[in-house]
Amino acid sequence: MNVLIQLSHPAQFHSFKNVAKNLMNDGHLVLVVIKSKDILEDLLKESGLPYVNVNEHVHRRSKAGVLWDMLVREWRIVRLCRKHTIDLLIGSTPEVAHVGWLLRKWRVNIGEDDAHIVPVFEKIAGSFVQCLITPISCNNGKIEPKTVHYPGFQKLTYLHPNWFNADTKVVRSYGIELEKTYFLIRFAKLNAHHDTGVSGISTEIARQLVYMLAQHGNIYITSERELEPEFEKYRLHINPLDIHHVMAYATLYIGDSQSMANEAAMLGVPSLRFNDFVGTKKIGVMEELEKMYGLTYGISSKEPEKLYAKVEELLAMPNLREEFQKRREKMLSEKIDVTAFLTWFIENYPQSAEIAQKADEGFWKQFK
Repeated sequence: MNVLIQLSHPAQFHSFKNVAKNLMNDGHLVLVVIKSKDILEDLLKESGLPYVNVNEHVHRRSKAGVLWDMLVREWRIVRLCRKHTIDLLIGSTPEVAHVGWLLRKWRVNIGEDDAHIVPVFEKIAGSFVQCLITPISCNNGKIEPKTVHYPGFQKLTYLHPNWFNADTKVVRSYGIELEKTYFLIRFAKLNAHHDTGVSGISTEIARQLVYMLAQHGNIYITSERELEPEFEKYRLHINPLDIHHVMAYATLYIGDSQSMANEAAMLGVPSLRFNDFVGTKKIGVMEELEKMYGLTYGISSKEPEKLYAKVEELLAMPNLREEFQKRREKMLSEKIDVTAFLTWFIENYPQSAEIAQKADEGFWKQFK
C-alpha cells in the first residue's frame, strides 16, 4: 500500500512518527507531506523521515489568503498522489478529506478535538470525510456517524511506555540536575485558527509563577513567543526531540498550551493549563484526564489566584510524584497502545473501520 501522511503541527509529527516507521518496516511506501508550523520541519529533519513541504511560499494572513493557501496545498498534494500512486491519505486536515474525495482514494482523518473546538473543520471538510478516528471522549458533531472511537489518547501514540521511556542521560546532557526539583513552564503562541481571542499566561502572571517556583527548585521555560528579558535566563535551549525526556522528570508542568499539558498527563507529571478554553470550551480529552484520572487541571485565565493556589496545593502534596505515577498507571491500564491500533487500522482499511466501529471490549485487548 502507498500511504500519504499529512502533518500540520509538531504534535502530529510525534503522533505519526512510529506509525510511519511501522508501515515502512512492513513494506509499505510512506510519503510525509507537511504544512509549515513552528518547529515541525525541524522535527522532520532531525528524525530522518523523508518529507515534502507543500506549504513553501504560502503564508498569507487574510481569510481569503488562508483559503487560497489551502487550495495551493491541495493542488500540490494532488500532484504528489498521482506521482506516487497513493492508495490512502491520512492526517488531521481538510486537505486529506478534499484530495481523497477528489481522487476517489481512501482517506482517514484523525483528531482529538471536539467539533465545537474546531468548527471550521466540520464546515469545510465534514461532507468529504470518509472516516474520522478520535478518542472515546471526543464529540464530533455531524461527523459522528463516520467516526471510529478508540479507548485511548492520541498522544499515547508516542508517550505510551511501549514507545517511550525517559532517559536520564538525555536530561543530564542539558545540564539539568535530576537530584534537584525542577519545573517546566510553556508559553504558546495561541495563534491557531481555534485560538482566536484566547489568552493565556501574561507577563505579570509569569513573573508571579517564577517567584513562587524559584523557592522550591529550578525553572526551565520553553516558549513559542518572544520572551521578556527577565525570563531569558530560564529559557531551555533543547533539541525539540528531547523535550519529553525533560518533561518526564519535572515536578510540575505549567503552561497555556493544551498539547503539552496533555503530554505531561500522559507521563504522570501534574500539569496545569491556564487559558480561556477552560470554563468556556470544554475539551473532551482534557475533561477525561482531569475528572476521571486527576492528571491535569484546567484554570481559566480570568482566575490567576486559583492558579497560584493550585500550585501551592500541589507543592504541598506528600509524595507528589508517586501519587501521580499511580494515577498514570491507572490510566494506562484502561487505554490502548494507539500506535499499534493505527498501524493495524491503516493496513486493514477500509474493513478495519467497520470492525472497529462494532468492536467490544475484548477487541481492544489485542492493542494493550
